[in-house]
Amino acid sequence: MSEQKSYLGPFLTMVFLFFIVGFLTVVFQQFQNPLKSAFLENAEAIKNTLSIMVTFTWFLAYPIMGGTGSKWVDNYGYKKTLIRALIMMVFGLLVSSGSAYVGSMENAISIAGVPIGFFVFLLGSFVVGSAATIMQVVINPYLAACNVKGTSSIQRITIGGSSNSIGTTLAPYFVAGIVFGGAAISDIKIDQVILPFILLAVTIAVVVAIVSRLTLPHIEGTTNEGGEKLEKSIWSFSHLKLGVVAIFFYVGVEVCIGANINLYAAWLGDTFAERASSMAMLYWGGMLVGRLVGSTLSRVSAKTQLVVTSIGATVLVIVSMITKNPWFLVGIGLLHSIMWSGIFALAITDLGKYTSKGSGALMIGVLGGAIMPLMQGMMADALGGNWAWTWTIVIAGEIYILYYALAGSKVKQKG
Repeated sequence: MSEQKSYLGPFLTMVFLFFIVGFLTVVFQQFQNPLKSAFLENAEAIKNTLSIMVTFTWFLAYPIMGGTGSKWVDNYGYKKTLIRALIMMVFGLLVSSGSAYVGSMENAISIAGVPIGFFVFLLGSFVVGSAATIMQVVINPYLAACNVKGTSSIQRITIGGSSNSIGTTLAPYFVAGIVFGGAAISDIKIDQVILPFILLAVTIAVVVAIVSRLTLPHIEGTTNEGGEKLEKSIWSFSHLKLGVVAIFFYVGVEVCIGANINLYAAWLGDTFAERASSMAMLYWGGMLVGRLVGSTLSRVSAKTQLVVTSIGATVLVIVSMITKNPWFLVGIGLLHSIMWSGIFALAITDLGKYTSKGSGALMIGVLGGAIMPLMQGMMADALGGNWAWTWTIVIAGEIYILYYALAGSKVKQKG
């Protein structure tokens, strides 16, 4: 049996699962503004910080659960790890649905003026984020290693990323148009969340049943076989270690724009606020277009792609700050589109049997998606709600990614 016949089906499975991860990631991000309106009216000066906690708890799962994901892959294999993660995702979605029920109850318990339903939603966000973390510990190295004829590792990761971007592009519409029916923020009722989240949980349960019947062949040389003791620390590979930091900054700047552009647009006034949800959708749509294009760039090295896109993104952020026009941030989606696959491919280069642990280690870096947007929100609150200068955080991240492409990704030691 040829490798194409062996891995094409599993490859397509991973591409579909990447769609689920992207879709749910942005679904939860898009609840920042609705939850701010529904739950945080009494939060006064820390509304921005608390609303961003939805994104924070999701991405907090990555450093906490990344190691668990890599252990599960080594102990149970790729398929059983995915099934466990998907079951966890079902549970988290039901918790999120329950938070809306609790939040809609009369005389609901409050903590410092914030209804307890808000904190239950944060728990659901963390659980679903944990499931997404473990799924990515499987998906990314599997895409890199499952040799499908006519493709390179960065192409396969980019194709997976394209599917992820379809999910992220559809998610803002799902939240604004389907969950809340196009209602204005001030008219949103949190109990509108209950049924859509239950339906999502049922959908993922069906996916669990389908995946349990699929064949996902093990890929030799990508995991720690049979409890073999590894001679080196995973942190002894400098290109991986610096790659974790690059992932931190990449996911941080990606989420800063994707999650906070709505808040920035609202601060700038009605002219931009009316198009805030469209900006988020177009930003993620730009990532989709970029990944579709990037999947054809087999002759352009990951290093070159990262250099060009990080410089371009830095320029657009500076222009947006100077002009106070968030539409320039929307264009960065096109440039961010290939950064994940580029950093990931460079970071796991020549890791050999350390690949699965390296993939788990890279998930630690996704913590940037929790910390950097939260820092941005705290900075905005500290400046009296002013978002203009908070984008310097994004500039710092883009500059580090440029450094990693030019110097940090050099392989000094092989696995």
